[in-house]
Amino acid sequence: MQTKDIIQELRNKHGYSQETLAEKVFVTRQAVSRWETGETVPNTETLKLLSKLFDVSINTLLGSPRTLICQCCGMPLEDAAISREPDGSMNESYCKWCYADGKFVYTDMDAMIAFLSQHMASEEHPAEQVREYLTAFLPTLEHWKQS
Repeated sequence: MQTKDIIQELRNKHGYSQETLAEKVFVTRQAVSRWETGETVPNTETLKLLSKLFDVSINTLLGSPRTLICQCCGMPLEDAAISREPDGSMNESYCKWCYADGKFVYTDMDAMIAFLSQHMASEEHPAEQVREYLTAFLPTLEHWKQS
């Protein structure tokens, strides 16, 4: 779906007229109309307001142009799994299990690898194979690059 379709669908789902949505995000009704016809797209600040209002990620508003993964554990991020900042805004870099209330749950990569290996291991992928994979993969993620 394109941004224009997503905004219109979310607006209708929430029962907002173009006028009501415009008031809630501090733009004109004409601006909303132009978004919904595809003539323009909301600016960054308005996308943040729409994200908070509709409780979806900016990535979703833009038609999911990229696949998001948690930059701590590598899990694919759907809107329901995205972490939140203390003010309630979404943090599209981390899942809610790795980053909560403005704090990281895992600060030690070995502890993260131990936890993930335990839960990801299977007959097809034994724990040692999973551990080797994670040992190579996790350091490529932003959280661990900064540590």
